[in-house]
Amino acid sequence: MLWNLPNTLTASRIVLIPFFVGCSYLPGRLGQILPALFFALAAITDWADGYLARRRGELTTFGKFFDPVADKLLVLSALILLVSLDQAPLIVVLIIMAREITIMALREFMSGQGGGVPVSWTGKWKTGFQMAAIIMLMLQGSLTISLVIPGLFCLYASALLTLLSGAQYMMRAWPSIRGQ
Repeated sequence: MLWNLPNTLTASRIVLIPFFVGCSYLPGRLGQILPALFFALAAITDWADGYLARRRGELTTFGKFFDPVADKLLVLSALILLVSLDQAPLIVVLIIMAREITIMALREFMSGQGGGVPVSWTGKWKTGFQMAAIIMLMLQGSLTISLVIPGLFCLYASALLTLLSGAQYMMRAWPSIRGQ
């Protein structure tokens, strides 16, 4: 396997997780701004690694497997952190977590069947809303304007898209699941 820039970006997303979580324990505004910046940097790598891999023709087995794993680790870590800081509702986070874990398992199952579960536009929008929600909710209280309402709006929108995209993935995979 050739190690390339997209794989480095994927791996860096995992490496950034302890930094944004750790920074959230810093006192004052620094404990809100730094984690949001680290998370935003990691979120940018989510877009960049896929874009570069496709554009440069550098798709690898590592990237195909670890990119979604890195995404889930990043988002789930941030959502758990937000719940622990009482900045996100637990029930919404549980819905998102259940879908993410289910779809990861579905992708693993489908790859074992010689197929895959392609990412849908609904899934891409879900991710965009999740990333925006997490950044806004992490910044909660650190800026002169409140981002609580837009952050919660994006979180609830991502939860709705989570359910919709999860149902779409299940419907696409149902013939393979049923055949087992």
